[in-house]
Amino acid sequence: MSDMIDVVIPAAGVGKRMQSRCPKQYLPFASSTILEETLKRIFRFSSLGRVILALSPEDQYFQDTGLYGDPRIVTVPGGKERGDSVLSGLRAATSEYVMVHDAARPCIMMADLERLRDLAMNDNGGILAVRIPDTVKRGDSENRITDTVPRAGLWRALTPQLFKRDLLITAYEKAAASGMTLTDEASAMEFLGYHPLLVPGSSLNIKITEPQDLALGTLFYREMD
Repeated sequence: MSDMIDVVIPAAGVGKRMQSRCPKQYLPFASSTILEETLKRIFRFSSLGRVILALSPEDQYFQDTGLYGDPRIVTVPGGKERGDSVLSGLRAATSEYVMVHDAARPCIMMADLERLRDLAMNDNGGILAVRIPDTVKRGDSENRITDTVPRAGLWRALTPQLFKRDLLITAYEKAAASGMTLTDEASAMEFLGYHPLLVPGSSLNIKITEPQDLALGTLFYREMD
Protein backbone atom coordinates (compact mmCIF):
# COMPACT_ATOMS: atom_id res chain seq x y z
CA MET A 1 0.00 0.00 0.00
CA SER A 2 1.36 3.40 -1.01
CA ASP A 3 1.73 5.85 1.84
CA MET A 4 1.16 8.84 -0.45
CA ILE A 5 -2.12 10.65 0.14
CA ASP A 6 -3.90 12.97 -2.29
CA VAL A 7 -5.47 16.03 -0.68
CA VAL A 8 -8.77 17.33 -2.08
CA ILE A 9 -9.43 21.04 -1.56
CA PRO A 10 -12.96 22.24 -2.38
CA ALA A 11 -12.47 25.88 -3.43
CA ALA A 12 -15.51 26.69 -5.57
CA GLY A 13 -17.44 28.61 -2.91
CA VAL A 14 -18.25 32.31 -3.01
CA GLY A 15 -18.05 32.95 0.75
CA LYS A 16 -21.24 34.98 1.15
CA ARG A 17 -20.75 35.45 4.90
CA MET A 18 -17.45 37.21 4.29
CA GLN A 19 -19.27 39.97 2.35
CA SER A 20 -16.19 40.59 0.21
CA ARG A 21 -15.59 41.61 -3.38
CA CYS A 22 -14.12 38.22 -4.26
CA PRO A 23 -14.42 34.63 -3.00
CA LYS A 24 -12.95 34.48 0.49
CA GLN A 25 -10.18 32.03 -0.47
CA TYR A 26 -8.64 34.81 -2.58
CA LEU A 27 -8.68 37.50 0.10
CA PRO A 28 -5.26 38.85 1.16
CA PHE A 29 -3.79 36.85 4.03
CA ALA A 30 -0.26 36.83 5.48
CA SER A 31 2.05 37.25 2.46
CA SER A 32 -0.41 36.21 -0.27
CA THR A 33 -4.00 34.89 -0.16
CA ILE A 34 -5.90 32.53 2.11
CA LEU A 35 -5.81 29.75 -0.51
CA GLU A 36 -2.09 30.16 -1.19
CA GLU A 37 -1.20 30.11 2.49
CA THR A 38 -3.38 27.02 3.03
CA LEU A 39 -1.59 25.25 0.18
CA LYS A 40 1.82 26.28 1.51
CA ARG A 41 0.99 24.32 4.64
CA ILE A 42 -0.35 21.30 2.76
CA PHE A 43 2.75 21.19 0.52
CA ARG A 44 4.83 20.51 3.64
CA PHE A 45 2.96 17.28 4.43
CA SER A 46 5.49 14.45 4.18
CA SER A 47 2.98 11.98 2.70
CA LEU A 48 1.48 14.34 0.12
CA GLY A 49 0.61 12.82 -3.23
CA ARG A 50 -1.19 15.44 -5.32
CA VAL A 51 -3.40 18.37 -4.44
CA ILE A 52 -6.76 18.14 -6.19
CA LEU A 53 -8.22 21.64 -6.29
CA ALA A 54 -11.93 21.96 -7.14
CA LEU A 55 -12.57 25.40 -8.63
CA SER A 56 -15.71 27.11 -9.83
CA PRO A 57 -16.04 27.01 -13.64
CA GLU A 58 -16.41 30.82 -13.39
CA ASP A 59 -13.25 31.26 -11.30
CA GLN A 60 -11.30 34.30 -12.54
CA TYR A 61 -8.81 34.55 -9.70
CA PHE A 62 -6.78 31.33 -9.56
CA GLN A 63 -4.73 32.16 -12.64
CA ASP A 64 -3.43 35.29 -10.90
CA THR A 65 -2.11 33.41 -7.86
CA GLY A 66 1.31 31.92 -7.35
CA LEU A 67 -0.34 28.48 -7.48
CA TYR A 68 -1.21 28.65 -11.17
CA GLY A 69 0.80 26.14 -13.17
CA ASP A 70 2.22 24.37 -10.10
CA PRO A 71 2.80 20.73 -11.17
CA ARG A 72 1.75 19.47 -7.74
CA ILE A 73 -1.80 20.73 -8.32
CA VAL A 74 -4.56 19.17 -10.42
CA THR A 75 -7.62 21.39 -10.96
CA VAL A 76 -11.12 19.99 -11.47
CA PRO A 77 -14.53 21.67 -11.88
CA GLY A 78 -16.24 22.37 -8.60
CA GLY A 79 -19.98 22.29 -8.01
CA LYS A 80 -22.73 24.40 -6.50
CA GLU A 81 -22.48 22.70 -3.10
CA ARG A 82 -19.35 21.75 -1.16
CA GLY A 83 -20.16 18.06 -1.50
CA ASP A 84 -20.31 18.37 -5.29
CA SER A 85 -16.81 19.84 -5.32
CA VAL A 86 -15.48 17.18 -2.97
CA LEU A 87 -16.91 14.39 -5.10
CA SER A 88 -15.39 15.91 -8.24
CA GLY A 89 -12.03 15.99 -6.50
CA LEU A 90 -12.33 12.45 -5.17
CA ARG A 91 -12.99 11.12 -8.66
CA ALA A 92 -9.78 12.75 -9.88
CA ALA A 93 -7.68 11.45 -6.98
CA THR A 94 -5.67 8.25 -7.43
CA SER A 95 -4.37 7.41 -3.95
CA GLU A 96 -5.99 4.71 -1.80
CA TYR A 97 -6.54 7.19 1.02
CA VAL A 98 -7.47 10.85 0.62
CA MET A 99 -7.60 13.85 2.89
CA VAL A 100 -10.21 16.55 2.34
CA HIS A 101 -9.27 20.00 3.64
CA ASP A 102 -11.10 23.33 3.63
CA ALA A 103 -9.52 26.02 1.44
CA ALA A 104 -10.10 28.58 4.20
CA ARG A 105 -8.14 26.76 6.93
CA PRO A 106 -4.57 28.05 6.55
CA CYS A 107 -3.64 27.45 10.21
CA ILE A 108 -3.12 23.68 10.00
CA MET A 109 -0.37 22.21 12.16
CA MET A 110 2.04 19.72 10.59
CA ALA A 111 1.91 17.55 13.71
CA ASP A 112 -1.87 17.27 13.31
CA LEU A 113 -1.53 16.10 9.70
CA GLU A 114 0.98 13.45 10.70
CA ARG A 115 -1.16 12.28 13.64
CA LEU A 116 -4.27 12.00 11.48
CA ARG A 117 -2.35 9.93 8.94
CA ASP A 118 -0.87 7.66 11.58
CA LEU A 119 -4.16 6.96 13.37
CA ALA A 120 -6.88 7.01 10.71
CA MET A 121 -5.66 4.87 7.81
CA ASN A 122 -8.34 2.16 8.17
CA ASP A 123 -11.90 1.55 6.96
CA ASN A 124 -13.44 3.95 9.50
CA GLY A 125 -11.01 6.77 8.74
CA GLY A 126 -10.90 9.82 10.97
CA ILE A 127 -11.09 13.57 11.32
CA LEU A 128 -9.27 16.27 13.21
CA ALA A 129 -11.49 17.64 15.96
CA VAL A 130 -11.42 19.71 19.15
CA ARG A 131 -13.35 19.00 22.34
CA ILE A 132 -15.96 21.67 23.10
CA PRO A 133 -15.01 23.36 26.40
CA ASP A 134 -17.89 25.85 26.52
CA THR A 135 -21.41 25.48 27.83
CA VAL A 136 -23.61 24.76 24.80
CA LYS A 137 -27.09 26.25 24.44
CA ARG A 138 -29.84 25.37 21.97
CA GLY A 139 -31.96 28.29 20.80
CA ASP A 140 -35.26 28.74 19.00
CA SER A 141 -36.03 30.80 15.89
CA GLU A 142 -36.03 33.97 17.99
CA ASN A 143 -32.68 33.21 19.62
CA ARG A 144 -34.20 32.33 22.98
CA ILE A 145 -32.57 29.49 24.93
CA THR A 146 -34.65 26.32 24.87
CA ASP A 147 -32.21 24.09 26.75
CA THR A 148 -28.60 23.49 27.73
CA VAL A 149 -26.88 20.69 25.82
CA PRO A 150 -24.58 18.45 27.91
CA ARG A 151 -21.10 18.98 26.47
CA ALA A 152 -19.68 15.61 27.53
CA GLY A 153 -18.59 13.82 24.39
CA LEU A 154 -19.11 16.85 22.13
CA TRP A 155 -16.41 17.77 19.62
CA ARG A 156 -16.04 20.48 16.97
CA ALA A 157 -15.17 18.93 13.61
CA LEU A 158 -12.15 20.33 11.75
CA THR A 159 -10.36 19.40 8.56
CA PRO A 160 -8.49 17.59 7.12
CA GLN A 161 -10.65 14.50 7.24
CA LEU A 162 -9.07 11.25 6.02
CA PHE A 163 -10.82 8.25 4.46
CA LYS A 164 -10.40 5.52 1.89
CA ARG A 165 -11.14 7.16 -1.45
CA ASP A 166 -13.45 4.45 -2.82
CA LEU A 167 -15.47 4.24 0.40
CA LEU A 168 -15.88 8.01 0.57
CA ILE A 169 -17.04 8.20 -3.05
CA THR A 170 -19.65 5.53 -2.34
CA ALA A 171 -20.74 7.33 0.82
CA TYR A 172 -21.19 10.64 -0.98
CA GLU A 173 -23.08 9.06 -3.86
CA LYS A 174 -25.47 7.15 -1.61
CA ALA A 175 -26.05 10.10 0.71
CA ALA A 176 -26.75 12.38 -2.26
CA ALA A 177 -29.18 9.85 -3.74
CA SER A 178 -31.09 9.86 -0.46
CA GLY A 179 -31.36 13.65 -0.50
CA MET A 180 -29.13 14.11 2.53
CA THR A 181 -27.29 17.43 2.88
CA LEU A 182 -23.69 16.85 3.97
CA THR A 183 -21.54 19.39 5.76
CA ASP A 184 -18.44 17.23 6.03
CA GLU A 185 -16.97 13.90 4.91
CA ALA A 186 -17.50 12.18 8.26
CA SER A 187 -21.25 12.72 7.87
CA ALA A 188 -21.17 10.80 4.60
CA MET A 189 -19.26 7.93 6.20
CA GLU A 190 -21.62 7.89 9.17
CA PHE A 191 -24.49 7.57 6.69
CA LEU A 192 -22.91 4.28 5.52
CA GLY A 193 -22.62 3.05 9.11
CA TYR A 194 -18.94 3.77 9.72
CA HIS A 195 -17.59 5.35 12.92
CA PRO A 196 -14.71 7.71 12.07
CA LEU A 197 -12.06 8.36 14.71
CA LEU A 198 -11.92 11.74 16.42
CA VAL A 199 -8.25 12.76 16.33
CA PRO A 200 -7.46 15.66 18.69
CA GLY A 201 -6.22 18.66 16.74
CA SER A 202 -5.15 22.23 17.45
CA SER A 203 -7.81 24.83 18.24
CA LEU A 204 -5.75 27.27 16.14
CA ASN A 205 -7.06 25.45 13.05
CA ILE A 206 -9.97 27.83 12.51
CA LYS A 207 -12.01 28.21 9.34
CA ILE A 208 -11.99 31.77 8.06
CA THR A 209 -15.67 32.39 7.43
CA GLU A 210 -16.59 35.88 8.65
CA PRO A 211 -14.70 39.21 8.51
CA GLN A 212 -13.52 39.03 12.13
CA ASP A 213 -11.90 35.65 11.43
CA LEU A 214 -9.26 37.30 9.25
CA ALA A 215 -7.59 39.11 12.13
CA LEU A 216 -7.76 36.05 14.38
CA GLY A 217 -6.47 33.77 11.64
CA THR A 218 -3.56 36.12 10.95
CA LEU A 219 -2.65 36.09 14.64
CA PHE A 220 -2.80 32.30 14.78
CA TYR A 221 -0.84 31.92 11.55
CA ARG A 222 2.12 33.67 13.15
CA GLU A 223 2.21 30.88 15.75
CA MET A 224 2.44 28.04 13.23
CA ASP A 225 5.28 25.51 13.35
